[in-house]
Amino acid sequence: MRNMIPTVPKRYLLLLAGLIWLAAGTNILLIGVSNFAQGWDGNFLYGLLAIAVFTVFAVLIFFPMVRKHHTRIMSLPKEQAPIFQFLDRKSYIIMFFMMTGGLSLRNAHVAPPILIGWLYTGIGGALAVAGLLLILRFCRVCSGDCQTAL
Repeated sequence: MRNMIPTVPKRYLLLLAGLIWLAAGTNILLIGVSNFAQGWDGNFLYGLLAIAVFTVFAVLIFFPMVRKHHTRIMSLPKEQAPIFQFLDRKSYIIMFFMMTGGLSLRNAHVAPPILIGWLYTGIGGALAVAGLLLILRFCRVCSGDCQTAL
């Protein structure tokens, strides 16, 4: 059964993680901007809140995770790694609860669109930037081979 799991050179796990984080972050950001536009009444405090959420999530959560995953991936013992190892078990669990919590919050309709707007705009922006950082780390690991690797 283990032989059926696709493997890739471990540096490609950085690219895969980056692309997935970028796609997820962009999706969350678009949901946030849409809700932001619905609920915005010209109050610039909402923009400041989105910037604050971005800063907290980027600096305290996503940027340290970029470093952690980069270190973990590059220290994998074999050059080929299962494709699903772009995240570790703890990160898959965190992702599950964040997605469940976010979907529940939106589908329960208990939060006004502006709250979803500034919260998702900040979180989505931070996640998308973290995805870009992982892609840049992949390019550095490829050291000049990046054009052919992509």
